Amino acid sequence: MMQGRQGQVFPSFDVVIVNTASQRITFTLTFSIKICLFLFFFFKHRLPFVISLPFLFCQGRILHRLGICHQVSFIRWFVACFLCRLNPVPAGLRVKDLKFSEVPVRVYEPSTARDGLRRALVYLHGGGWVLGSIDSVDEVCRHIAEKSDTTVVSVGYRLAPEHRYPAQLDDCEAATCHFLSVAEAEFSVDSRRVAVGGDSTGANLAAALCQRLAGKEDGHLPSPCAQVLIYPALQMADFNLPSYQQNHAVPILFRGRMAFYFLQYLNGDTSLCQDVLEGNHVPTELRPRYETWLSPSNLPPECLARGFSEYPAPEYDGEVYHIIKAGLEPEVSPLLADDSVLQKTPPTFILTCEYDVLRDDGILYKKRLLDLKKDVTWQHVRDGFHGMINFFDQGWLTFPSAQPIVYS
Repeated sequence: MMQGRQGQVFPSFDVVIVNTASQRITFTLTFSIKICLFLFFFFKHRLPFVISLPFLFCQGRILHRLGICHQVSFIRWFVACFLCRLNPVPAGLRVKDLKFSEVPVRVYEPSTARDGLRRALVYLHGGGWVLGSIDSVDEVCRHIAEKSDTTVVSVGYRLAPEHRYPAQLDDCEAATCHFLSVAEAEFSVDSRRVAVGGDSTGANLAAALCQRLAGKEDGHLPSPCAQVLIYPALQMADFNLPSYQQNHAVPILFRGRMAFYFLQYLNGDTSLCQDVLEGNHVPTELRPRYETWLSPSNLPPECLARGFSEYPAPEYDGEVYHIIKAGLEPEVSPLLADDSVLQKTPPTFILTCEYDVLRDDGILYKKRLLDLKKDVTWQHVRDGFHGMINFFDQGWLTFPSAQPIVYS
């Protein structure tokens, strides 16, 4: 395991060293047995995708270090083959796989009769910009469409490491603009009632997309009517906020793994993870500005109740900054956008969870919007954790606190 400051742990799995033929045989047998046992337990108990991630990252990292395959490739293969199982489409819902401007999408349309045009939600899945898919959020999108009489468009944007920023955001923009242009004619949807939303890094893309579209507003297409941000990742300037300290080793999203995801999104240079976690990438002249927005004093007192430590200013490393400086731009860190940009964003729904490293990102974004007199609805799940939307309708693994996320 790797140790952060004051002993904070961020996941880096131990690696098996295989040198001899006998060791290779032993490793292969052990690895195969682990996979078989995991599959048996999964199919017996129907494990959701996110609860499987710690095991898959561990095995994938071993295969990556052995030069067999990239850990992300292994996880995607495993998830596609064993974890993403689509149920039959229920009565009252039409589901179509299409392409909008060459971007794969899945459209969920209620088939019940309705007077007038429907509203719609463009949904962007999470997964750290490297994992997740249309299939991984299929159950949630079906539920939203069916229970709220809403047309849902789930976007299958390109993923890292094959595609770096801004490919993901570009795909989301292309698919959303295409849908807005044909919403009424092809889907009986009011283009002025189309919201954009997502969970985790999908919420990051939703916030960045709303800012981008607001800046391009030219009258040809309506802007999204709202943004729905479910435990959003909104900045990579400070990984020592109280929520990062309090929940650094709380499953399913660890502190170090979030830095890993940001770096994969930008350029894949994960050797910079420790520098990013310590804040060495933030220029000295920018720190007072960011402090205004990211100070723990901006958080409600209850967010500080579990304790946190004020860290001394880190030592700025100009080389690190120049490698990942795009990560401090608003399109990657929407929380760091200027007031003039935030003023143009649509009404916002933000959901945060107490036991989540990203809790404070959402709460600080809420404060910035409220300070600008923007319309914000905030829901905080006090017994919630990151990724809990994936535990909706999961049989014996369903968490009661997952219900309000979906129903809200």
